[in-house]
Order: sequence, then structure tokens, then C-alpha cells
Amino acid sequence: MIIVLDTNVLVSGLKSPYGPPARIVDQVISSEIRVAFDDRIVAEYIDVLTRGKFSFDPYRVHAIVDHIKLMGLLAVGRPLGIVDLPGPTDLTFAEVAVSARVDALVTGNRAHFGFLKDHGIDVLSPTEFLEVLDRLA
Repeated sequence: MIIVLDTNVLVSGLKSPYGPPARIVDQVISSEIRVAFDDRIVAEYIDVLTRGKFSFDPYRVHAIVDHIKLMGLLAVGRPLGIVDLPGPTDLTFAEVAVSARVDALVTGNRAHFGFLKDHGIDVLSPTEFLEVLDRLA
């Protein structure tokens, strides 16, 4: 399964080893799930995850990002022509999701990505995504 993984899910998964975001991070690390990305997404992951307020181990952050780059799907995000989104980087994640034709965009901010339904992309919370995986297993 290929997904776009919003940064907020990655942060939550690294902050706490319990809960749906952590399970998703574990499945990314074990290569059960592939993450579609582009250079902008990688830059955001590194920028956010290395912020001092999180105190994440820089080695672990780079190891996870390197794994995503190695095992994920590099995609060229095509412009969608959307300019008014709640988050400044939402468009990046949406463009990659559409270009890579992912199975889902997994985010804690589903409302930011409602327009992706028009592009055939499911936008799921971490809990919803895990429910889909459980049904497929």
C-alpha cells in the first residue's frame, strides 16, 4: 500500500510509542507501507522533526527519513491549481498524493484535504487508515 503521510502523523507517531500514529510509523519502518514523497515533503519532515521543541533524536529522524527515501515512492507533484488551503504545506502533500495515485493520504487534519475526494484520493485519519489495513489483512 502506498500513502502520503502528513507530517503531523509522523510527529505523533514519534512522540508516543502508543496509538495509531505509532503503529503507522512502525509499518513504514518495516516497509509494510510505502510513503510517496517529493523533495518538498522530505524537507518538511526534516524541518519539523528536528525542531528543538520535540527533542527527537536527530539520528533517528534522519534514519526514518532516509528509510522513506529509500523504500518509498519518489513522485513529481503536479500543480493542482488550488491556492486557498488552511495549511501552507497542504498543497505539497495533495499534489504528491494525486500525482502518485496513492491509496490514501493519512493526516490528523482531514478537513484540510476534503477536495482530494474529487481526485479519487481517500483522506483518512490514522485510526481510519489502520481500520482499512485490518480489513485488507
